Amino acid sequence: MPDSGAKATIKVFSDIAHIDPGQWDACAGENSPFIRHAFLSILERSGSVGAKTGWRPCHLGLIAGDGTLLGCVPLYLKQHSYGEYVFDWGWAEAYEQAGGKYYPKLQAAVPFTPVGGPRLLLRPDAPSATDVRLADALVGVAERLGVSSLHVTFCTAEEQAVLQRAGYLARIGQQYHWENQGYAHFDDFLATLASRKRKAIRKERAGVDAAGVAIRTLRGHDIEARHWDAFYRFYLNTIDRKWAHAYLTRDFFRLLGEQLAEQVVLVLAETAGGVPVGGALNILGGDTLYGRYWGCEEQFRFLHFEACYYRAIDFAIAHGLRRVEAGAQGEHKVQRGYLPTLTYSAHWIADAGFRRAVERFLVEEQLAVAEAMREITAQSPYRCEGGS
Repeated sequence: MPDSGAKATIKVFSDIAHIDPGQWDACAGENSPFIRHAFLSILERSGSVGAKTGWRPCHLGLIAGDGTLLGCVPLYLKQHSYGEYVFDWGWAEAYEQAGGKYYPKLQAAVPFTPVGGPRLLLRPDAPSATDVRLADALVGVAERLGVSSLHVTFCTAEEQAVLQRAGYLARIGQQYHWENQGYAHFDDFLATLASRKRKAIRKERAGVDAAGVAIRTLRGHDIEARHWDAFYRFYLNTIDRKWAHAYLTRDFFRLLGEQLAEQVVLVLAETAGGVPVGGALNILGGDTLYGRYWGCEEQFRFLHFEACYYRAIDFAIAHGLRRVEAGAQGEHKVQRGYLPTLTYSAHWIADAGFRRAVERFLVEEQLAVAEAMREITAQSPYRCEGGS
């Protein structure tokens, strides 16, 4: 049992290497790989995260009198709004048009990773209200740095409630998840769909087979350097097509393969001659498979759906996983069994007038998100009770 939280002090760390991995992970828990010390360290060590990329680490820790880390937050000083997936470009434009300076801002998040999970990381035996102390400490850091705002993105619903009570504004979004209903085989999942949807998925899967593309699912140390070289090319191709910035370096993928090998699930598409032409990178955590990146060098009809969605479902069923999270955006996922799910974030705004404007926007946005989810859910491919 750590010392009383009453004696605890707040400290900001400019590098996650300055925090003991065991202590950080005692707060992060086992379920989400993205908030664990190893993953965040890989981002920093590979040069994917840092001052040069506009993600300056300033992780927050609450430290007991005996040196025990009671709680922590993955925190970054941002010079832009790239790589976040909870978009505030409109807020930045409005604030700067009014004469304010939106950047820098603080971001409590996992860089480039739209995956929900804890952001106020707590030891299981931490004193009560440690989460409240972290919420208040974040505001203290924001005020000390003089930033315009502080954003806690893809947090849990419970954390959002804590942050809202601490004066943050609540925001919701949506992404797409597939839920495993105890299926033994892919056909069991197909049996829950309307007949027309079952036929469409079977046609798509058959189309990939007919194109002569072989697909392998590699895990752990079966993923060799040549596979990572190929996937890095796919990643860069995708970035180029989207006119985006390639934050992740080749070193990121090397370190990921070395340090988190058993949590990496790589779906690789190859020609008959064994030449890699596309792939989907997934990360395994707890009871969930997280789809993260897709890329290809040649276009094959339906390959994206097969590699990203159907092979992920195959893996989840085979390993008894509860869900597959396919990430943000893309209503096309619904027809493939991935339904909309709420995501949560919380935002602290320094300027009172700007805060009121953002609060009004969020009320309207919440109504729009709720309506969009109703419309999308109505397009569900799952058959009604007693339907065909």
